[in-house]
Amino acid sequence: MRSLNLSGNRLRELGPGLARAAPQLQTLLLSGNCLRGLPGGLLPAGASGLLPLLSRLEAADNGLQELDAGIAGLPALKTLDVSNNQLTEIPVELVDCLKLKEINFKGNKLKDKRLEKMVNGCQTKSILEYLRVRGRGCGKGKGKQDNVDKEEGQKKKRERRQKKDSGVGEQDELEEVNKLLIKVLHISENPAPLVIKVSPNVKEVRPFIVCCVVKGMNLKPGNALKRFLSAQTKLHEDVCEKRTAATIATHDLQLIKGPLLYDAQPPNDLKIIPLGRKEVKAKDLVRQLQLEAEEQRKQKKRQNISGLHKYLQLLDGKENYPCLVDAEGAVISFPPITNSDKTKIKKSTSELFLEVTSSVSLQICKDIMDMLILKMAELNKFTLENKEEVSVSDDESAVISGPPNLNPSQTVHHENTPLIVEQVRVVDIDGNLKVLYPSKTDLTMASSLLTVIR
Repeated sequence: MRSLNLSGNRLRELGPGLARAAPQLQTLLLSGNCLRGLPGGLLPAGASGLLPLLSRLEAADNGLQELDAGIAGLPALKTLDVSNNQLTEIPVELVDCLKLKEINFKGNKLKDKRLEKMVNGCQTKSILEYLRVRGRGCGKGKGKQDNVDKEEGQKKKRERRQKKDSGVGEQDELEEVNKLLIKVLHISENPAPLVIKVSPNVKEVRPFIVCCVVKGMNLKPGNALKRFLSAQTKLHEDVCEKRTAATIATHDLQLIKGPLLYDAQPPNDLKIIPLGRKEVKAKDLVRQLQLEAEEQRKQKKRQNISGLHKYLQLLDGKENYPCLVDAEGAVISFPPITNSDKTKIKKSTSELFLEVTSSVSLQICKDIMDMLILKMAELNKFTLENKEEVSVSDDESAVISGPPNLNPSQTVHHENTPLIVEQVRVVDIDGNLKVLYPSKTDLTMASSLLTVIR
């Protein structure tokens, strides 16, 4: 028996007898029952080798209160649907399901509200990356990451054992070759590294910033630039929590004059050329956006507003506004509102300067930068593997609805060219190091997807 549909019954629990009676089972449908835990008795503690071929497991619309660590005992699992249940946590052991491609946790009230937003809008890869970084995904709990580290050795042993038992070594070698590649260029190898100085003025406004340089991005073909901008927007909406947790800014490196100063200035002093607008004082820009927001509300007859207008409340009560200033005194970034048109990315851009700022924590900046770089590597690989006509137009201000759902297993294999990520130092006003990105502890959240050459 390869498929079993038990949906719509009143099952309250499952026993190991099912797994033993159907060892060839590939699809198990359990939606619409009264189950409280999964896998639960289906895979009892200490049991191994049960359901080695199960690739699709659906248990939506039950009363599930726990998805336990036993889920890692399903080595072939590709699709998992546990939507509309009562789950509050997602176990980190889920990342050990190496073949997992689709997960659905919608309709569960998770303790980690950022994770809850991600399961409603992000791709499976992004959710698994977040779990790997955060541990069990139950909110704060820094110690959860220790559990992940301890399990890494065990996971590698399991992987080697699975290869030996199943004879899939050749396929794994192919998957290894097909991983996304990133090469880190260290400060010592860079003849002219970019440096960011942080002014004491930002301490009470938006104190945390992480930066790096990425080279080798191909934005010329087809909709490559649109996909990149759309991916950035999606990160802002999801993991950045509509820019309340952090804000991403991306620039054309060739248009930046370093060193840079991260500062906070009075709204009447700060001047910027916003994307698609003329130079304006920050005070006047905020006022313009407020008026536009009011007009939007009147025309659409609703409270929800779109565009930059929805971020204005993040500046409420601020006497000074954060900004990133180049060596010529020009403001190139005004987080969380806008970048400067002066450093706007175009199709011809291949070298990018990335910044992530936050008023919450430095770790959030690092986590989001990790996700951004992973997404860039994914998009760049997609562009290389899907030949599109090279467009000469640089007018890419209109962002499409979202990036494609990339699946490396469905693409044609080409030479895997790594993105180059250059380390950038952030120092205080006296030159003392505050943060270096990427460090040895960065870009480690997705080892199953990414190979980092350090």
